[in-house]
Amino acid sequence: MKPRVTLGATVATTLLALTLPAAASPEPSDWQAVLDEAEGQTVYWNAWGGDTRTNRYIAWVADEMRRRFEVEVRHVKLDDTGSAVSRVLAEKQAGNDDEGSVDLIWINGENFAAMRERDLLFGPFADALPNFALTYPEDNPEVVTDFTLPTEGYESPWGKAQITFYYDSAYTQDPPRSIDALLGWAEENPGEFTYPRIPDFTGSTFLKQALIELTDKDDALYQPVSESDFDAVTAPLWAYLDELHPHLWRSGRSFPDSGPALRTLMSDGELSLAFSFYPSEAAVAVREYQLPESVRSYVFEGGTLGNVHFVAIPYNSPHKAGAMTLANFLLTPEAQAQKQSLKMWGDRTVLDVNRLDEKAQARFAQGDTHPAELPADALSQTLPEPHPSWMTALQNAWRERYGTR
Repeated sequence: MKPRVTLGATVATTLLALTLPAAASPEPSDWQAVLDEAEGQTVYWNAWGGDTRTNRYIAWVADEMRRRFEVEVRHVKLDDTGSAVSRVLAEKQAGNDDEGSVDLIWINGENFAAMRERDLLFGPFADALPNFALTYPEDNPEVVTDFTLPTEGYESPWGKAQITFYYDSAYTQDPPRSIDALLGWAEENPGEFTYPRIPDFTGSTFLKQALIELTDKDDALYQPVSESDFDAVTAPLWAYLDELHPHLWRSGRSFPDSGPALRTLMSDGELSLAFSFYPSEAAVAVREYQLPESVRSYVFEGGTLGNVHFVAIPYNSPHKAGAMTLANFLLTPEAQAQKQSLKMWGDRTVLDVNRLDEKAQARFAQGDTHPAELPADALSQTLPEPHPSWMTALQNAWRERYGTR
């Protein structure tokens, strides 16, 4: 016989539930407890969704997470990471501290800085991930530094990016090897180069590359922009762009929306020189018959801008255990090798491969190199990212000058 539940008892139980504190976040150092709690959770991973290769890899990760850990991964595809950051901030302002809509976010740079400044991230957790040790952070400081800012365990690395130019060798035998040389090349080959419209991340990265090469005030870029004379530091950049734009695709009157759109222009034969923030992008595109076989990749002689991209967990994620399990899986040799493969994405690993065991190293020896791909040592000269405040300032200034085109 069922016990009779009175209205008073129901109300009392409800009131008790409302006054109890929310369930504590899992302790990252108790990894078995994290895995136990993660089982059955659904992780909403907010990540850029503007490229088929990225989406393909995240779909593979989701399949593996379901099979290995009984964790569902839902890819929330973003056009702009800032929209997810704004959502978490709005939830905090509304008092939603326990049932947030974002469990994991692909993030770095100014978005990481903004979330840390507003206490929107859970952590520290990265150091406690079992596979984080495979990055050997003591010898690879880039995995614990984001646009000059120490991550302090609030982000976990999962990939590397670096500006890489690519050209059609059937039409261009001597591509430009510096920002200065690029201007001369564009004058001689009008309409055959451009960059994505700001604030697209790839386009903004091009601005930073140009500024680093053009300014004689390099030190200022690695401090908050408020501590520098912005107009004086950036004057050479605007003078350069004023001279470059008339020689760009469509005479600089319009710009492609994104890196993938830039690749499409190259594929359509409208450009003969382009660039990507993913060093293997051209090789992957050639393999998939999206670019001609004559395409080749290279970097500038003085190096190109590069960084590590990370994942982070919002402070109000209701599925922190699942998010940490996912972040740790992304650091496995299997997941990193799969991501780096030209058959999947071509995104570079953050693991210190030479210090892995033989079995793990073998995963990266996939034998799928391509003539359009750079040799690994070509990316040894990486220019560090400026302070994140410079990204926002450059974007705003660009839009004021050229945004109405």
